[in-house]
Amino acid sequence: MRDPRIWVEGECNESLYKAAAAPLPAYKPCRGHRHVEMTLCITGLPGADKSTDEDTVLMVLTARCNDQRQEIKAAYKKTYGKDLVSALKSELGGLFEDLIVSLMTPPVLYDATQLHKALKGAGTDDQVLIEILASRTGEEIKEITKVYKKEFGGKLEKDICGDTGGSYRKLLVILLQGSREEDVDEDNIEKDAKDLYAAGEGKCGTDEEKFITILGNRSEEHLRRVFDAYKKISGSDIEESIKGETTGNLEDLMLAIVKCVKSVPGYFAESLYKSMRRAGTDDKTLTRIMVSRSEVDMLDIRANFKKMYGQSLYTTIQCDETAFLLLTQARVN
Repeated sequence: MRDPRIWVEGECNESLYKAAAAPLPAYKPCRGHRHVEMTLCITGLPGADKSTDEDTVLMVLTARCNDQRQEIKAAYKKTYGKDLVSALKSELGGLFEDLIVSLMTPPVLYDATQLHKALKGAGTDDQVLIEILASRTGEEIKEITKVYKKEFGGKLEKDICGDTGGSYRKLLVILLQGSREEDVDEDNIEKDAKDLYAAGEGKCGTDEEKFITILGNRSEEHLRRVFDAYKKISGSDIEESIKGETTGNLEDLMLAIVKCVKSVPGYFAESLYKSMRRAGTDDKTLTRIMVSRSEVDMLDIRANFKKMYGQSLYTTIQCDETAFLLLTQARVN
């Protein structure tokens, strides 16, 4: 088993959400060829003098942010006329290959690719649709939509509509517009809370349209205020109402929206925990979350995980052999 201490050190930048992967302070674009040579040493490609060393692959790639990996990739192609990702794939396999290919993919393209796989595979992977569309910002979703069309030749909205239906589809399409309101409407906070109550707990049956309109369009700060007002009116959290009034994919999507509005890192901490508590680790979910959030909010996910479950993400993952590999990208301790 790889020694996790190799991967938990390194500098981190801080923003609203703290990332776990940041550019190396000493890195300079003009040194791209140096990093190409480092990459060659680990792959058995032209110019290498030994076979693939997976630990060194991880050391080179996880010590750099995605932008730097793209520079390494470009420098490799310029020098050797070959695609670095294809070369790495020819040397690797299994979960390790999936992780390395994910690390080498630009973030927006990675999201677009995950959505395409979710829609075009055997059946629809609704978990992926819900996770990405509920957690990404409006601007991120718009960029994903553009890249999706460029890479796969079709419209994301059309593909989603073709694979989903009913109120679930309506809410997905609203989120796909990336046009959530930005301001808090003070005059409508109480009204929205009462409307949600009247649409669910306060009537026989459920007015799904009202839930869809409010959850899909109001700003995040507005919704946080609405959820507080809702609890005062009903005596319970909005999540309890959703669980009692909806089922299936619509319920899962609404709950994901509410959780992301309250705390995106908290949402992903819960998703990671569940992925390791199923019968067999959900490697795809682990990989997707750790790769996509590593430069966004992984340190906050780590903090939320420990607060929510009483143990560190590192401790939880190291108990699972397949999940252990993904410590490299989370850099958790």
